Amino acid sequence: MTDDAAELRASDADRERVAEVLRDALAEGRLDMEEFEERLDATYQARTYGELAPITRDLPVGAVAVPKADMVKRAGAEDGTWAERIVGGEGSSTWGVAVMSGFQRKGRWTAPKRFTCFSFWGGGEIDLREADFADREIQINCVVIMGGAQVIVPPGVEVVVRGVGIMGGFEHREEGVPGDPGAPRVIVTGFAFWGGVGVERKLTRAQRLELREERRREKLERKAQRRELD
Repeated sequence: MTDDAAELRASDADRERVAEVLRDALAEGRLDMEEFEERLDATYQARTYGELAPITRDLPVGAVAVPKADMVKRAGAEDGTWAERIVGGEGSSTWGVAVMSGFQRKGRWTAPKRFTCFSFWGGGEIDLREADFADREIQINCVVIMGGAQVIVPPGVEVVVRGVGIMGGFEHREEGVPGDPGAPRVIVTGFAFWGGVGVERKLTRAQRLELREERRREKLERKAQRRELD
């Protein structure tokens, strides 16, 4: 695996492939229950291919549990997941204003190439988790005066923050996280005076429930396998 591939973000499907290898290894006696649980926990906590690769390196078919760099690039170009959400056009909304009030852009909408929001003694929310994108790169310009704005992006999207704050600020914690192949790039710019612009990465409620259900099923399977071994 090349350094570039190691830094790419792993998907839920990638983690599930590694978990399947671990379950097979447990059933075949290659791992004991304690080691299985340790590796499984590491699998679901892994964020990149580089973190996943060592988990199955000493197991049969472990080398193919995590895609190679060229496979990752092909998947990003061909699986259509992000390509279907980059739809072009002008966007369904290009601005939002909150003056002693609030606004929201959320759910199914098309984020334009440039979205501008202004908040004065108020707050705005720009939620991109279920949005389509007018372009591969979009810019969200936030002007906040004694107020706030919140930008929410889905996992896999690259984030760049370039805003300036005076007695206020822009949140930078989501910067530096590599995006998925083919995923949009979101640039957050603007100015904050006695206010703040937050940027966070979140799953939708449906995705959180699905992930919780997967974890519940995984725990039940582990308990069942432990009883069989006992």
